[in-house]
Amino acid sequence: MKIICIGRNYAAHAAELNNPIPETPLLFLKPDTAVLKDSKPFYHPDFSKDIHHEIEIVLKISKNGKSIAPEFAHKYYEMATLGIDFTARDLQADLKSKGHPWEISKAFDNSAVLGEFVPFSSLKSDDGHIDFKLLNNKICVQHGNSSQMLTGFDALISYASRFFTLQAGDLIFSGTPAGVAQVKINDILEGFVGDKKLLHCEIR
Repeated sequence: MKIICIGRNYAAHAAELNNPIPETPLLFLKPDTAVLKDSKPFYHPDFSKDIHHEIEIVLKISKNGKSIAPEFAHKYYEMATLGIDFTARDLQADLKSKGHPWEISKAFDNSAVLGEFVPFSSLKSDDGHIDFKLLNNKICVQHGNSSQMLTGFDALISYASRFFTLQAGDLIFSGTPAGVAQVKINDILEGFVGDKKLLHCEIR
């Protein structure tokens, strides 16, 4: 199982970090050891003093595929959830300033929090889009809508499958909206689609 993540897929998030919008989807990977599920707590690592939350819609690939055409991409996922892409922002900034790869700031253990998977169709509102938010200690800190994505779900799957054979069980973190911020010990993070809570994670 591999985790394919999409960077800068919401314009407002790219702007808040003073990053240019990529011309094509920006992909990076996390290993399966990054997964944190079943509402288990996230233990703040000692190698960073600036871990940021990034709430995202996560797709679970349902069957194997390579070089998938966009019009067929919807057949490759059935379940989805919310996830948090934890980022060691201080490590990332230092590595980027040196022109080095920044995997260790994104792909460390337990950096990919997963909520409860439900049928993808059940997450859509009446307009066909997915409205989601992240609460930190009951305060909304991130709010996004899939209509704001620069590259939609099917196009992301098609693009990623040009380079990586997608396999059943793979995950796609589809990008985060604006509002990313530092987490602190004792914070309680909760992810919602509409009024449905899908994710719970305590910082320890």
